[in-house]
Formats: sequence, structure tokens, C-alpha cells
Amino acid sequence: MATAEVTVTLIERAVSWDERVARIRNVPTLHGTAEHKEIFAEVARRLYVPHLSPDFAYVPVDAFYDLPTFQAAYSAADRATEHFTRISVEHLALVLNEDPTILLPLRVLLGLTRQELAAATKLVAEPLDLKALSASKVDNMERKGSKPTPDQARIVAETIDRAMAQTLFGDPPGELRSKQDKPDTADGWESVHRYAVEGVPLAMFLHQRHYGGAFRQLLDATSTKRGDQIEDVVEALFVQHRIPYIRTGSQPARDRRPVRGAGPARAGLRRFRPRRPSAGHVGVQRGE
Repeated sequence: MATAEVTVTLIERAVSWDERVARIRNVPTLHGTAEHKEIFAEVARRLYVPHLSPDFAYVPVDAFYDLPTFQAAYSAADRATEHFTRISVEHLALVLNEDPTILLPLRVLLGLTRQELAAATKLVAEPLDLKALSASKVDNMERKGSKPTPDQARIVAETIDRAMAQTLFGDPPGELRSKQDKPDTADGWESVHRYAVEGVPLAMFLHQRHYGGAFRQLLDATSTKRGDQIEDVVEALFVQHRIPYIRTGSQPARDRRPVRGAGPARAGLRRFRPRRPSAGHVGVQRGE
């Protein structure tokens, strides 16, 4: 009879997934139950544990959040504003129209997300009886260089100018502080210009990462992609074994499989059990 070590080695040296599964299934025919725990634990230690790692050890790849993309937009903004000294509303509107990707570093200077900047433009647009920018428009300007209309460029420039001067929002209540109350914008455009020319000390750079959360924007922006990595594998198993299911929320609408009575759509996969067949009827039961 094979020893536990020989069996584990054979499983380890399998050349395909199917062969490995077959050898694992053969363990009960070669060994008594007293050895099963030892064998399976050793298989896990050799073949699976080395490939396990905490998900916080990695971040997804997204070129928009890589340094070259941001550096290009920042350099363009730095040149267009002459190290952030030509910062009138009129000039900002002009350079935003010429190169909309400049909006990215200007928005980040304010410490606002795309959704927050879009909401802030309402404060400027509504008194002028104009339409505020949507978050998708902000995103398209930053990612794709989508041209704004003259009114949109003016609204964004006015929003940035007022936020930098800390006149766009009211005084923070209680123990709150303005998002612009940070080293690079504490003195408005003057401190922006100073750090653009002199550079930012490493301690300040690291403090901002500590303050805002390391990789937070990237992780938030790629949350759907990270969820899909698991759901794609589960979906493949459902398809392979012909298990009815519904996938909602994370993929194009044409790929979703609506089921009557399934309830509100939520991102994820749900399996459906076939009902017991009755006369003239075959259907699906509620999702699990």
C-alpha cells in the first residue's frame, strides 16, 4: 500500500487539473480514514497555501490611475498656467477647453471626487440658470479629453476658482474643516505655486496618503472589476454544469438574464432551483 508521502507526491506531480482531481479522489481507496486528514492537509500546504495571499497586498491595474497618465495631465496644467500663476477664471476656462484632461490635476488639488466636483458645479450653474456638469462629463473630460461647451468650461473654472478661494462652500460647522484646508491649498493658489516650483517634502506626501487612505480612489474605482474576478469563475461553473442562474449589476445589460419575480437587481450571481414539475408546468424557483 502506498505511503501518505508517495500519494501526496503523485498528486503534486499531476500534469493537469483533471489528473490531480482524479488522484485526490483515489485517496480513500489507497488509505484508511485515519490518514486522510494528514494527506489533504499536506496537499493544501504544498499546492494551495503558497498561492493564497491577502487581497490587501495587491491593487488592480488601471492606466488612468498610473503615474504617467497623471503626470501628463499635471505637466499640461503646469505649463498652461505658468506654474499656477495664470489662474483667472477666464484663463482656466480657456485652457480647459484647449486640453480638458487638465481638469484631473485641478480637481485633485481641491481634494474632490468626480461626483463631488459635479455636485459643486451646481452651486455655480444654478444662479446663472445654466446646467451643471454631470459626473460622467467630468470623467470624460479627464479620461478622454472630451471637449466642454463654453458654458461648461466657464462653470468648471468658476467652481475651481471659488473652491480654491474657499468662498464656494460655507464655513464648516462644529469640528469639521474644509477639504481645501491642507498644505498645498492652505494659502490658495499661492501655496499651489510654491509647491509646484519647490516640490513637496516626502513627509507631506506620505501624510496625504495617510490622511486620504492609500490607493482608496483606485480601489473604489475598480471594485466592480475585483468582484467580477470571483463571479466570472462561479458563472463559468454554472454554465459548465448547466445550472440556471441570474447575474445582475456588473456586466452589460444585454448579458443579464431577467427572471420574473426575482426582486430588486443587485450585483452578483444567484442560482435558481428547478421547481418540482407539475402538470403542464416547468419553471424556476426563487434565487438562493
